[in-house]
Amino acid sequence: MDAAYADHPIITQLDDGATDIATGEGYYTSSLSAPGVVVDFLELLRPYEGDRVLEIGTGTGWTAALLSHRVGEANLTSIEIDEAVLDVAAENLKKVGYGPLLLLGDGTLGCPDQAPFDRVHVTCGVASVPYAWVEQTRPGGIIVFPWMPGIEPGHKAVLTVGRNGVASGRFSKRGASYMMLRDQRVPGGEYLGDYRESTAAVDPRRIFRGGVGLDVAMAGLMPGVSATTKPDEPFQVSLWFGESAAHVAGDEVTQYGDRNLWDELEDVFFAWIEWGSPDRDRFGLTVTPGGQYVWLDTPDTPVTAIKSRA
Repeated sequence: MDAAYADHPIITQLDDGATDIATGEGYYTSSLSAPGVVVDFLELLRPYEGDRVLEIGTGTGWTAALLSHRVGEANLTSIEIDEAVLDVAAENLKKVGYGPLLLLGDGTLGCPDQAPFDRVHVTCGVASVPYAWVEQTRPGGIIVFPWMPGIEPGHKAVLTVGRNGVASGRFSKRGASYMMLRDQRVPGGEYLGDYRESTAAVDPRRIFRGGVGLDVAMAGLMPGVSATTKPDEPFQVSLWFGESAAHVAGDEVTQYGDRNLWDELEDVFFAWIEWGSPDRDRFGLTVTPGGQYVWLDTPDTPVTAIKSRA
């Protein structure tokens, strides 16, 4: 009980179950999230008694139990993609006397048979919001999830579904870091062949320590681009998208492929400065049938449109 309620995550699976958890070595693929983070998301979800809730990612079953207590087990549908994880969750829930509807399947498809839902609670990182979640949420309903676009930490997102089939909302002031939805994991790669060398105009530390508002601006203006940093000496950055990549060590830049990703990132940095260096909670996300976009202050001001006018 001390371990379960300590405010830190507990890893429960490695390498999608291929590695024995006792080794402690491998890629984290399932966990019991830290209680403080779970509570933050559930408070953002604001479920009422009797709300119909769709949960994406059953995990250990802990949040499914909390939601069953809050809305009633008959009103909760929880989907898990991993059969072994789901079996453990089902046993955990049975032990504490709850029996919500548990389904084995791809959470990106939602559960149209049980729709519409008042709330959608997502327990894994999401870069691109599946439109099925919007379609299956009744107007005025809420979708809460960790938005993890691939650049630096994740962000708590709360979207409200409108009557027009569009979901929109701001990012919370606090961040989140979750394991990614399985079909949205982005593999790294080795880049060979022709490359271009240059010198960074901006100190990479100024960009990657500029704040979470800059992180959101990067994700909005460079959708699909992933980034990692190493706080070594010299400070190092890796960016990649498809066949393009950039590696930076100190001020030395090497770029591969059709896109000059580092040059694009410097452009984003100066655009963010021109906007007044807005923090994360001035940004939001809108999801439509045709895709999603990041905006600044209101959904009527997509960041791409602001940059094109700059």
